Amino acid sequence: ALIILSCLSSNCFAITEYKKVDLNDAIDIAQKKNLDIKAIRLNTKIAKNEIKQANRLQNPEINTFWNFGKSGQGNPQQIGMTQTIELGKRGVRKKLAKANLELVKEDVNFQEFNLRMDVREAYVKLVGAKSILKTYEEQQKLLENLLEISKKKAAAGAIAEMDVIQAQIALNQMITEVNKARVNVKTARIDFNQVINTIDGTYDSKDEELPTKGDFVDLNIPKITAKLPTYEYIEENSLKNRFDIKVAKNKIESAKKNLAVVVHQRIPDLELEGGYGFQTKGMSDNGTYKSGGYVGVNLVNLPVFYTYRPEIQNAKFQVEQAETNYESTVNKARKSLENAYEKFVTSQMNLNYYNNKLIKDSNELIKLSKRSYEAGKSNLTALIVMEQQYREIVSGYVNALSDYYIDWVEFLREINKEDFDIDEKTL
Repeated sequence: ALIILSCLSSNCFAITEYKKVDLNDAIDIAQKKNLDIKAIRLNTKIAKNEIKQANRLQNPEINTFWNFGKSGQGNPQQIGMTQTIELGKRGVRKKLAKANLELVKEDVNFQEFNLRMDVREAYVKLVGAKSILKTYEEQQKLLENLLEISKKKAAAGAIAEMDVIQAQIALNQMITEVNKARVNVKTARIDFNQVINTIDGTYDSKDEELPTKGDFVDLNIPKITAKLPTYEYIEENSLKNRFDIKVAKNKIESAKKNLAVVVHQRIPDLELEGGYGFQTKGMSDNGTYKSGGYVGVNLVNLPVFYTYRPEIQNAKFQVEQAETNYESTVNKARKSLENAYEKFVTSQMNLNYYNNKLIKDSNELIKLSKRSYEAGKSNLTALIVMEQQYREIVSGYVNALSDYYIDWVEFLREINKEDFDIDEKTL
């Protein structure tokens, strides 16, 4: 017992302090401090150094040839240098390294774009979870108020005690829904911080509910009455902007450059030799010191026994593979773009239906039902059933609103553009 009291009186439980940020701030923090992006950006520096590495010259060799004993009589001693010169290899190697640099740059841009979209999506989901929690808490207050009314009516003998029990059961059920919604907010907050992925702080959304009018900063979401351009127009104008297609195309170029590097391995290298030769008095034929030099030229790595055929075949397969992957990427892009387009159009339609039909009518109906019960014109069972239907409608509306924002983010992700304007039809 003493241990428990001691824990309760001290900081035995970790309390996380959250920094409130809006969507723009969250994107900016992620771009600057996200650990994965920091690691990915290093690939650009690595690729730049690989260009220098590809353009390298071969290091020279120091050689010596020394004769001992009678074998050295009349033969020179030698000390010199050998330099290997690659023929037709450095240039293609450097072109491959440059192509890989462009591939890395495009991939970094792709990953940075995905991070910004992931932050947007995680932010919307967090605020959506908060909106649902707020809705449930409002429903809880409504049922608490209903319980108080039933208790007063029961005390006055206007209703049976069973109505109080029924109101209490409805409230208890609502409390469990509120608890689940709170857990969902915590989970969404953790997911939000996992996307930002920084060790410099823990963050929470500044927005506490999804705006029914207006917009989150940096989302530029259209009005629910706005009409999207046709899918054919969007496909025609967006596919050329997609990062994944650009990356796939760059991979083809890199594969072709790699094939050239492998083919040029068949070219022999030139080996130049030169140095100083001499004979000491004791080793020369006439007993005098003799000095001079030597030069030599060799062709090395002649493709006689091994012609690099497997490497060349594999490099050709890699080109074919890259071309097939490009076709696959384009095909998948069309499918995912169409899916995102249809989802957003459907979300827009559903949200309009809630706005035009369900929300207004259900608000009026729940108010009338509550007044009717207070005046003794209806029973509690009917009111509770009406409250449950109202809760489902309001929850459905919040979910539809959340889907509208999330599906818009996914649509922007698929067209690879962060500021698409429906009115201007600019992609």
